[in-house]
Amino acid sequence: MAQPQSKKIFFENLSGAGKAIAVLTSGGDAQGMNAAVRAVVRMGLYVGAKVYFIHEGYQGMVDGGENIEEASWESVSSMLQVGGTVIGSARCKEFRSHEGRLKAAHNLVQQGITNLCVIGGDGSLTGANLFREEWSGLLTELVEQGLIEADAVQKYSALHIVGMVGSIDNDFCGTDMTIGTDSALHRIIEVVDAIMTTAQSHQRTFVLEVMGRHCGYLALVSALACGADWVLIPEMPPEDGWEDKMCEKLSANRAGMKRLNIIIVAEGAIDRSNRPITTDNIKDLVVKCLGFDTRVTILGHVQRGGTPSAFDRILASRMGVEAVLALLETTANTPACVVSLCGNQSVRLPLMECVQMTQEVQRAMDGKRFEEAVKLRGRSFENNLKTYKLLAHRKPESELPISNFNVAVLNVGAPSAGMNAAVRSAVRVGISEGHKMFAVSDGFEGFSKGQIKEIKWADVGGWTGQGGSLLGTKRTLPAKHVDKIAEQMREHNINALLIVGGFETCDRIKQSASGTKRRVFIIETMGGYCGYLASVGGLAAGADAAYIYEEPFDIRDLQANVEHLTEKMKTSIQRGLVLRNENCNENYTTDFIYQLYSEEGRGVFDSRKNVLGHMQQGGAPSPFDRNFGTKISAKAMQWVTKKLVETFRQGRVFANTEDTCCLLGMRRRALVFQPVVQLKGETDFVHRIPKEQWWLKLRPLMKILAKYKTSYDVSDSGQLEHVVRNRPKESDASVAM
Repeated sequence: MAQPQSKKIFFENLSGAGKAIAVLTSGGDAQGMNAAVRAVVRMGLYVGAKVYFIHEGYQGMVDGGENIEEASWESVSSMLQVGGTVIGSARCKEFRSHEGRLKAAHNLVQQGITNLCVIGGDGSLTGANLFREEWSGLLTELVEQGLIEADAVQKYSALHIVGMVGSIDNDFCGTDMTIGTDSALHRIIEVVDAIMTTAQSHQRTFVLEVMGRHCGYLALVSALACGADWVLIPEMPPEDGWEDKMCEKLSANRAGMKRLNIIIVAEGAIDRSNRPITTDNIKDLVVKCLGFDTRVTILGHVQRGGTPSAFDRILASRMGVEAVLALLETTANTPACVVSLCGNQSVRLPLMECVQMTQEVQRAMDGKRFEEAVKLRGRSFENNLKTYKLLAHRKPESELPISNFNVAVLNVGAPSAGMNAAVRSAVRVGISEGHKMFAVSDGFEGFSKGQIKEIKWADVGGWTGQGGSLLGTKRTLPAKHVDKIAEQMREHNINALLIVGGFETCDRIKQSASGTKRRVFIIETMGGYCGYLASVGGLAAGADAAYIYEEPFDIRDLQANVEHLTEKMKTSIQRGLVLRNENCNENYTTDFIYQLYSEEGRGVFDSRKNVLGHMQQGGAPSPFDRNFGTKISAKAMQWVTKKLVETFRQGRVFANTEDTCCLLGMRRRALVFQPVVQLKGETDFVHRIPKEQWWLKLRPLMKILAKYKTSYDVSDSGQLEHVVRNRPKESDASVAM
């Protein structure tokens, strides 16, 4: 299939001159909304448009006056890392009335605003679409009332709407992830990890209620990410008799020496008769049936609070830029659209198609069509549910298939957060498929020494939240140990190998800079020759520059960056952040760049440097890493089973074709199994990086948002797609959780 021809939009050609764009946040707040506001403002100003804040959501639009304020580049500085929404959000009954919308239209026309970026949930976006449909009629009424001139109807004839979904519940159909969801998962997992230590100390059962009145996404994914014993969600109520089954499972886990139980409940959890299931119901049930010491924790609005995660900042920044591009390209006949995430790509979908499918989910639940409700939520939600059931509930031995295959799991390369979640998933899925699973310690070196033993279902309990590699890992390559590894494989009759491995901390440093005057931090990140951490970390932290190996630079580029930052510091920007990938250039070292910035910025700003080092590999894995590691490993193990069955003949496995040794990874919108031999032509083995890096397309966003004039490749943008109920099977691999 031919790739779309790259079309680059340059600064001088990407014109928003004469346009006025307003941005508002409406409904409940969500972490990351400020990143979206910042991106809309800066991209709008970048293309020459006027940009306005509308404070307090639709209420501010109705009230007008000081609530509609022109934005400047500096007015969105230092808001990237702030939770909530600094421009305010309010629910507005008046906007639901025709009279309220008439007032809002009048206030917008007075400022010449005909382009709206609305950040909110389905109610806010539905209201925006109604406003758009009524727009011409509202202007006619305003002329009749003498509030605007007759020529204004022609001048401001169409209202253009682009939506971004800000909702921690991830309850909007058409997008893999909504702004704020990942940050809310961070809050939940932080609490669960803390609770686990006290629960283990006292052998307690904890029942946690998380948000999700109509959507169980937060409950489901947090249960998957922490290995909860039981989860209750509105889309898929438990079968009748669930009470006994749950108590049996809790009791069995305790009998297996597990010292704690975690039950996660969505606030909208129901049974098959649509009756609510509350945390108190569950506590009373556990105490009555099992006598376990049981406590209830209701997380409440703590899930909305705190600093947005790196994922939410990047997602919101990309959506904000895409929203402005959509407004520039819209016509009077273009339907209102919503900017969504599919895999690792931004897409545009008709707003009302998404809203209608979201409403269909609730109708399906109300009608007790729960299987349909799960499918309507999308492939990602459906896969999360299937994976949780597969990993949390072990089948009796009598129900397991008998495969007679032995599968080994090992970690290679540097340790990374999420490895243990992947191993747990592989082991449990493998056992469910009927395989005998083996664990290899210390990578290929340990394999060659015979450090291999069978691993059982219970052996990987509690692994999901552990950082590093519990199996142990080394960077040793297999080449010099091939004969000994082959001997061990014969000795243990290993039929398949699953290998986990391979060839966010700037924020706190920038917060430190916020308390000082005119300071620039030079930060060195890891990554070998791969600039992903520096680039995406720079986008998430609002960096002014990020130096990487993939984009060669020289002293003139460094000098231009210093001059650009100096000019910004002289106006109003009080802090700067520069990232450097550890191997970006052997001569322009971190010390060199630090000394250059210190000397050239003398009298304007001072400089500090920090080498982050191995702290980037430490700590507990994020919800994203736990979930992604779990799902990608489950998919890999199912692929291994399929290949073993396909290649088993006359009592032996004949794995002698290219497609029996594959790498599983994300490509655009899908997870793809690619034969390793095909990677030779696509890989720079000297520097251990791919020859083409998809994330390089994100680097211009960082430069644009840091006020550099640059080109921006929009070959993946611009086409309005349609919501589909079932995506192609391979794209159930959504990179989002």
